[in-house]
Amino acid sequence: MGPPGQGRRRTPPVLHDHDPALLDVAIDLLEHLAHELAVAGVDLDGWTFDHIGSTAVADLQAKRYVDLQIGVTALPEPGSDVDLALARCGFAAATGARPDSPGVTRDWVRDSDVAPDEAYRKRLFVRRTTEPPAILHLRLVGAPWWSYTVLFRDWLRANESGRRAYESIKQQAAAAHAHDADHDDYTRDKSAFFDQVHGVFEAAGTQSPYRVRRSAGRPRCCTGRGTTRWLGHSTGGART
Repeated sequence: MGPPGQGRRRTPPVLHDHDPALLDVAIDLLEHLAHELAVAGVDLDGWTFDHIGSTAVADLQAKRYVDLQIGVTALPEPGSDVDLALARCGFAAATGARPDSPGVTRDWVRDSDVAPDEAYRKRLFVRRTTEPPAILHLRLVGAPWWSYTVLFRDWLRANESGRRAYESIKQQAAAAHAHDADHDDYTRDKSAFFDQVHGVFEAAGTQSPYRVRRSAGRPRCCTGRGTTRWLGHSTGGART
């Protein structure tokens, strides 16, 4: 996803070679976030903390934005203790570059049978006060996109041909939108690759604690521990 609008000059997507230092930046940010949340008295039992997106994958070009994901057992309301803790880490709630910017308050529904509508709600935060900039996605533990982002990352890490194919799509999309004011259409274009390999990375992640398990013909989100319930199914997640 592109950088969410926050009243600053918007720029087109620019890809950079992988920077290994961003892996350490992501770890430091996740540890800082977990610390501030704990200090604020937030119960982190069952929450997950992950570096996602292309900067989490070695040997893959990416925009210079560190993508992070926190899996939560309930989405916090604006102004909550969670928001205040994130603010102490430099993260502010995002608005999106346009009214229809993808992935700001909701994720795309890919399979309506996996989970109900509420599971596609999310919150998005951005940090631009310190380099490199970072984007933070808050998703419900067990929600479809909480699973997809990690399974896709892990598949790319293990699959060189997949990395090269995805990088080619990203390069084409970046060239096509080199004069855009934001990243929104670039994000939509590169999502075509995600659609093509969705079944492949789900199949590769059958042993992952982030998997979406499909049992007796009916899909359901399922992980190892913790509980979040919808449609009679139980989901949860382990800290990472």
